[in-house]
Formats: sequence, structure tokens, C-alpha cells
Amino acid sequence: MPLPLHARHRLNVRAKILIIFLALSLISLLITGYVAFFTISSVGRSAETSSLSLGQEAVDEASSALRHSGEENLIQIATSEAAVTNVLFEDTDSEMEILAAGAKILGNNPPVRPEIPSFGRNEPPPDPGMAVLYLISPDSRITRDSGEFKALAGLDDLLYSVYQTDENMSSIYVATDSGIVRMYPWISMPDRMPDSRQRAWFVGAENTSDIFWTGPYVDAAGHGLVMTASKAVSTKYGTWVIGSDVTVDVVNAAFLNMTLGGKGYAVLMDGGGNIISRPGLSAGNLSWDKPFSNENVFSSPDPALVAVGRNMTAGKTGVEVVQFGGEDTYVAYAPVGFQNWSFAVSMPVAEITAPVEKTQEKILSSTRETGSLINRRTGEVLDIFAVLFIILLVVVIVLSLYLARVITRPVESLKEGTLALGRGDLDYRVRIETGDEFEDLAGSFNCMAADLRQNIEDLRRTTAEKERYTKELEIAKEIQESILPESTPDIPGFETGAVMIPAMEIGGDLYDFIPVEGNRWGFTIADVSGKGVSAALFMAISRNLIHASGRALADPSAAIRQANRLMYEDNRSNMFITVFYGVLDPLRMTFAYVNAGHNPPLLVRGDPPEVISLEGKGIALGVVPDVNIVPGLLALEQGDLIVMYTDGVTEAFNEQDVDFGEERLVDFVLRNRTQAVGEIISGLLNEIRQFSGNAPQSDDITLVVLKVL
Repeated sequence: MPLPLHARHRLNVRAKILIIFLALSLISLLITGYVAFFTISSVGRSAETSSLSLGQEAVDEASSALRHSGEENLIQIATSEAAVTNVLFEDTDSEMEILAAGAKILGNNPPVRPEIPSFGRNEPPPDPGMAVLYLISPDSRITRDSGEFKALAGLDDLLYSVYQTDENMSSIYVATDSGIVRMYPWISMPDRMPDSRQRAWFVGAENTSDIFWTGPYVDAAGHGLVMTASKAVSTKYGTWVIGSDVTVDVVNAAFLNMTLGGKGYAVLMDGGGNIISRPGLSAGNLSWDKPFSNENVFSSPDPALVAVGRNMTAGKTGVEVVQFGGEDTYVAYAPVGFQNWSFAVSMPVAEITAPVEKTQEKILSSTRETGSLINRRTGEVLDIFAVLFIILLVVVIVLSLYLARVITRPVESLKEGTLALGRGDLDYRVRIETGDEFEDLAGSFNCMAADLRQNIEDLRRTTAEKERYTKELEIAKEIQESILPESTPDIPGFETGAVMIPAMEIGGDLYDFIPVEGNRWGFTIADVSGKGVSAALFMAISRNLIHASGRALADPSAAIRQANRLMYEDNRSNMFITVFYGVLDPLRMTFAYVNAGHNPPLLVRGDPPEVISLEGKGIALGVVPDVNIVPGLLALEQGDLIVMYTDGVTEAFNEQDVDFGEERLVDFVLRNRTQAVGEIISGLLNEIRQFSGNAPQSDDITLVVLKVL
């Protein structure tokens, strides 16, 4: 007969394991201490000789850090200068747009007399800085009395004003396909002049609707190498082309003549690998009628330099090491952003690593000596630890066998009990009398078996209740779905669509289509505070009140105010609802709307498209007895797309707890604005599902889409 529990000496499992591993730890510490004493003594004797090596290793790390810092600094310089360079060309583009707008107006209206006088090529003015040069092609039928000549003269004052605001310009001019050229400032031109209509800047502008930039070429006006920005304008007289010259010297002086202490070298390159500008780049003695040969990075025999060129033309930012004159050189590059151009700055590697190169050989010598010493000592330590490992392994095996014998007996009993429970034998009981936690665990196991029988009975009753509740929710869901419109209205000239996906079995979102007097339609989308059954009931009441008010009152502001009064009178639950309500008049092509605290719908209009939020001034309904609703009126245009939604769209979260957000919604609408309404709705729902992944739906999702055909 076993002794009572209080009469036996109790030694719990924790104590048993502690005793075993304490013995193991003591043995391990004794052995490790001996090894440590032996090895540390040896390492101590060699520490004095290896200290210098450690210092030199630190210098190596400093050298690496210096290289890394230099690379980052060069990338920062390249990125900054690329941004500044981009500003130069963007300013010129802006000026071209201003001149093009002025030319468009003047070219399609009566002539305007300029204040700046104009002179021909053989008529030197008293002050060239206050005069415009005009040229007429020999084969042109235009005279000074022609209407186009007088209309074109109206641009003289604008040419003067733009030139005065931009110190980087060398000249600014306008040319026509009829053979007229007007240029500011006046400059003496050679007798043999190029036909502007055959020049690359004229032809290129004619073939594009954007601003056209040429590569470097020799200017006929004597400004050396220039680049021209030009834009074509259609007028009633024909095509006018605005041109502005920027000299390569200006680009060099403003951005590229940076030397970084006399060692740096900067380059500007276009998207085809042609060198647009670099220090020393000039036309030399080349005349305007001779072609200027551009340097191209892809013609270099150095594969590393060609690889850098590929990265630059691809719009990348980075730093590489290439060979220049037999010397390793850093080349840092960054995109300019203007027409896929790129900016690069170089620096010899030796300039960055110079402070540490003097001690490099000494460091390497010390490192080799230290490495040899460490290898010898490491070999000795490994031999010792190999023997000790074998000894420790034997000890651990012996102790583990003992530990297994102590622990596994009660564990086997518990295992048999677990298998019995798995077979459904809830009457099985475990008998363990070890006087420790295993005995307590056996008692807990037996209690668990008894409790499990009772819990199974309780679970059967709970499951029946849950099935009844689930059935009731399914009925409530069917009732809620019957409240929403079965279909969207068929409105000539318009396409509509709607969907509501509850986050739970039933939800608090709603949408509705209300027939309004005068063949008009009311569009409603709303979101009740809260979720579940209470929100669904409040949604049903709110839908009926808004529907009735919308049918009775054609003015959306009056309808929503009436619905709010009715809600407030019977709102005992202190719930509220945000509402966007708009009335579409298909005949007048108008959309009158009010927004009572709801997410502003998105209006997509125009080409290129513009996204406008239909904001409104008003609070949620059911909060106060009277609300101040400020209506809005939208004149609809063909192709307009209105997307109404609840916050379940923008506040859909993914597994990283990041919301879908309005920015992703706007991006999707812009990309899919031309598709049918049904495809827009299904595509947006699919995009939200892909974004959310396995994350549960956090809120009801409702969409109403209206498109003008």
C-alpha cells in the first residue's frame, strides 16, 4: 500500500532536473576553466605582439569607411547637381509654353503693334538690345505689309520680356512655315543664311506636340555650340515655331564647371548616350553649315564605361569605378529627369583614399604576422577542445539516460491515458505515484477527462443554439438584401452600377436609387455608425426615411433636412448615419448633391483626366434636430465618371495593417476610367481583395458608380 502523499519525501521534477544539470555544469566548468587557463596564458603572451595588428586593422576599416563615405558624397553631389540642371531646362520649357500661348492668341487675332522696333539684316539699329531682327526667306511670298508679318510682329514685346527674365538664353525667336523669322536681340547675320524651315529645331517641333530639344550644334548667329528648345503653334496663317537657344558654355558655367578641389569632372548626357555638355566642349573653328559630331559614351572601348552609360540612360542613380588614363576613378551619376538625360561627376579613387594609402603596406605586413600566430594558437585550442568534447559527450549521454529513465515512466502512463481519450474512452483514469508534478499532472488529467465529458454535453447544447442564431442571421441578411434596389435604373445617356458587401452577416451600409419628379433620379450612398444587427436595423429605418423624403422633395438639401428631422425624433439609440445624396437631371445634364459627413465621391473628368472630390458642408444625420446642408451643383460633361463609396473601400487593411487608402483608389479609377461601370466595380473589388490578402474585411464595402456616356 503506498504511503500518503504527506508522509513521502517530495522531490519535484524541477529539483530532479536541476540536480542532474548542476552536476553536468560543474563538470563542464571545471574542464572549461582548465582549458581557459591554458589558452588565455598563451594568448596573453601573444597579445603584446598583436596589438599593433589590431590597430592597423582598425585603420583598414577606416579606409573602407572613407571609401563608402566618399561614394555617398559623390552620389549626393550628382543627385543635387542633376536636380539643379533639371531646373535650367524646366525654366526654359516654361518660357516656351508662355511664348506658345502668346503666339496662339496673336496668331488667331488682329495684329498688335509692338513697342520694340524691328530692323532687317542690313539695317543696324541704334541699340541692338532694344531691337528685333526680322528675316524673310528669298523664296517667300510674304512682305512687310502682309497680315502674317504684322501679326507675327505682335510677339516682339513678349520675346523681349522673356529674354530679359532668363539670363541663360543667347537668343529667342519665332519662325513660320511661310519663311518669316523674328529674333531678339538684333544681331548681324551672315549673308548666306540657313533656311530656318530646314533646321532640326523647326522640323522637330513640327513633328511633336511637346517642346522639342535639339542636341548641340553650331549656331549660325555666332554663339558657338547651342541647344535649342522649340515648340510649334498652329495659327490661321499656318505653323509658327517658337525657339530659344541655350549655349553649351552657359550649361558648363552654371552647372558643369565643378572640379571638387581641382580633381572632379562633370558631364551631362542625353537618353541616347550623347554628351550634351562637358567642360571644354566647344565648336572650335567649325562653321554652322558643318555637322557637329557628338561624343557618345557607347563608342568607348572601356566596357565599364559603357556599363555606366547604360545605367545612366536607364535613369538609374549610382556610383561605379572605371579606368581613366590608367587610374581608378569613381563615376557617380543621377537622372536629370528632363527628357531622360543624366548627370555624372567623377573623382579619382586615389583622392579619396590618399590619407590611408601611406600606411597600407605596413598594415598588410602586420596583418600577415598576426594571422600566422592566430592560426597556430587556434590549432592548439581546437585539439584540446576536441578531446574535451568527447569527454563531455560521454558524460552527457550517461546523464541523459538517467534523466530519460526518471521522466519517461510517468510520461508513458500519461500517453496511454491520452490515447484512451482519443479513442473516446472518457472513463479512463491515470495512476501515477511519483510524489512530484507528474502525480499532480495525472490528477489534473483525470479531472480533465471528467470535465471533458461535461463540456461535450454543453457543447452539443451550445452548437444547437449557435445554429439557430446563424439561421436567424441568414434570414436577416435576406431581408436586408431585399431592402436594397434589385437593379440599377436605366437612364438614357448614362450607365450606373452599385454593390454592397457587408463585413459581417449583415451590415450598416446602404445605397438607393430614388425616382424624383421630372424624370430625375436620386442617388444615395450612406454608412451607419457601428456594425452588426443594430446598424442593420438603423440602416433599414434610415433608408425608408431618405427614400420617402427624396420622393417628396426634389431639392436634395430639403430632402436630407427632412430625413434628418424624422431620424432625430425617433433616434433613441444615439446612432448616426453619414449620407451622400445627389439628384441627376438627365435632360439638363446636371447633378445636384449634398454631403452629410460622408466620404467625398470622386469625379474623373477631361483628357488628361482630372480627379475632383465632391466635398460638401454638412454633418452626419440623426445627431441634431436641424442640420445646415450646403448643396452643390455639378454640370455634367460627356465622359464624366462619378465614383461614390463608403470608408470600407479606403479603410480596407492588409496583413501588415496598412489601409488601401484614397491614393490607391484614385490611381485605380484613373487607370480604368474608360471601362464599363460593371467592369470598374468588379475590378476595384478584385484590387481590394488582392491588396487585403488573408486579412479579414474590417468594414462594409459599398460602391455606386455613375458614368456619362
